[in-house]
Amino acid sequence: MKLLERLCKIHAPSGNEKKLSDFLLNYIEEHKVQWKVQPTVVSGSEFQDCILLIFGKPKTAVFAHIDSIGFTVRYGKQLVRIGGPDMETGYKLVGEDSQGSIECTLKYDEDEHELSYEFEREIERGTELVFKCDFRETEETVQSCYLDNRLGVWSALQVAETLENGIIAFSCWEEHGGGSVAYLAKYIYEQYGVRQGLISDITWVTEGVQAGKGVAISLRDSLIPRRAYVQRIIEIAKASGIPYQLEVEGSGGSDAKELQHNAYPWDWCFVGAPEDNVHSPNEIVHKKDIESMVALYRVLMEKL
Repeated sequence: MKLLERLCKIHAPSGNEKKLSDFLLNYIEEHKVQWKVQPTVVSGSEFQDCILLIFGKPKTAVFAHIDSIGFTVRYGKQLVRIGGPDMETGYKLVGEDSQGSIECTLKYDEDEHELSYEFEREIERGTELVFKCDFRETEETVQSCYLDNRLGVWSALQVAETLENGIIAFSCWEEHGGGSVAYLAKYIYEQYGVRQGLISDITWVTEGVQAGKGVAISLRDSLIPRRAYVQRIIEIAKASGIPYQLEVEGSGGSDAKELQHNAYPWDWCFVGAPEDNVHSPNEIVHKKDIESMVALYRVLMEKL
């Protein structure tokens, strides 16, 4: 969980993922010698801040977005949302501009639907602010801002340790409209012929998906994946004995939207642990669901 805590504390709102991208490249370089298979690392300016790890002869790609929600300073004390963060007066926000480090307080006027901040000085316009990280761990749970999707990234790194054949794609911008998966999917399809995707992201605790009951396999959200592909995943999960839950939602989305809207015939399925207190500084996930998420990904990457 120390690695997860480090990931949650890195400043990487949508559009400014460079710090986390650099951290991941350093982590991969340092640890890949201990992995079962040494991956080819694909990165660079033509991929912006995204990273691809190519293992063996891949058949399936895992997509995990590295960006987070947050806020952009507008004019004066005004804030504009990055993605869909929870808005509650009193939340602590952190960032940095040319005048130094910032720790300020979020203000939300529910009547006027206006966002602002309280700070001793005016923050430079364009500065990104994110939730201050307060990482809490118990025997059963982890709680922090940005488990969505630092936990999806963490899970992918655990899978990388034993992965023999497959691709792990660390993508950007997911929380604010996407944009990177389209070119990643094109490159992966054209270079490796891979057209099966798994979305390593975090979903919601609902009346039908409960904490501690296993990783969620999503049958649909605002989009509908191809049922034959999802059914294969369910059959593999059932045979594995790993705890899982089936999710059915009518809203929400992920990196999958760019796979479905792609010009190439990608199949996709969202497979992720459920969290409560979504998009707030207090996101919470049960450790049993984290364990089943990593375990199921390892099986799926072998069997699909």
